Amino acid sequence: MYIAPQFSIFMVNKPGVLAQVLGEFAQAKINIIAMTMMDSVEHGVMRVVFAAPQRAKEILSRLNMPYNQTEVLCVNLANKAGALAAVAERLAKNHINISYAYCTAGAKGGRTTGVLKVANVKKAMRVLEQEHKKYGKSRPVVRRSRASRK
Repeated sequence: MYIAPQFSIFMVNKPGVLAQVLGEFAQAKINIIAMTMMDSVEHGVMRVVFAAPQRAKEILSRLNMPYNQTEVLCVNLANKAGALAAVAERLAKNHINISYAYCTAGAKGGRTTGVLKVANVKKAMRVLEQEHKKYGKSRPVVRRSRASRK
């Protein structure tokens, strides 16, 4: 779990614009940790967390792309049903509102990264860390093959 800068990039809603922007990040070898894209009639908004945010800023400035930057909480979750629900419940019990959230597959160890926009990221992080320490990590289930059980 960590706090990361998220960029909300505003772009014209026309064919090729998203491809151009993503191509620039690819050419600069800037990895995207998580991304979501929303649209309206006039423009699209790409919310994205980068592995190299400072380099991403440079690319956006060079492209003259308008953007906002905000802090989000990135939570490493098990890639299974209910993982994000459990986090949302813990935050709700502590009166922390989630403005929006999105997830991506492909985090380390077959897990997923949940990106949460909350009013107070440091408080949310404290709450989730306390819960983690209280209950500890769940142990993975190890199953042997049928051949080795005989």
